[in-house]
Amino acid sequence: MKSIEQIIDDQVRKWELKRSEEGREKIMKPLITLSREPGSGGGIIGKTIAEQLVLDYFHNEIIQKMAESASISERLLKTLDEKGLSVLDDWISTLVNERHLWPDQYLRHLLKVVGAIGRHGGAVIVGRGASFILPPETNLRVRVVAPLETRVNNVVRDFGVSYDEAKRHVLKTESDRRAFVRKYFHEDIGAVVNYDLIINTGKLSISDAVEAIKGALKK
Repeated sequence: MKSIEQIIDDQVRKWELKRSEEGREKIMKPLITLSREPGSGGGIIGKTIAEQLVLDYFHNEIIQKMAESASISERLLKTLDEKGLSVLDDWISTLVNERHLWPDQYLRHLLKVVGAIGRHGGAVIVGRGASFILPPETNLRVRVVAPLETRVNNVVRDFGVSYDEAKRHVLKTESDRRAFVRKYFHEDIGAVVNYDLIINTGKLSISDAVEAIKGALKK
């Protein structure tokens, strides 16, 4: 199993190769930002859709690692051409001004990291407020939800913990994610107007959810 550092290195090399092949006809691939309630299966859905559509997959831990390191965020920026860097700077400037953000060092790196991924496209980004960073017209913003009881039972099944422990984990993680988005983006993570597609895995299976996203992409 690759470490997060190896995954990042591989991704950077892939983008550098892509940049060296400038001039070839580019195929535009979709960009999906996926927000999920803990225990809803959003991570599995994101990974599955990435595998089926051959998209790069960036889960929460990878984005976090990238944003924590100034050297990594700078490496990502170097994979963009001059036009890409200019567009990214405009994105970040507009976002900061319109949302009245006060970016600390972490948020500045996070905006650059997610913005760079967005410029390359062809990716699924899970978590870290990506849907609040990238312009709505550039990506399909998906939110995966499920009833609390369903989510708790999923955690019990997947991690082999007690019901009470699973419930504490779900509620704590949910609270942390809500606070993160409120702190950095002044938004409600659960507000439906912030998304293009809401998927309830209390009603839909993982495969049905993946097909629903594919259907939305065709539109």
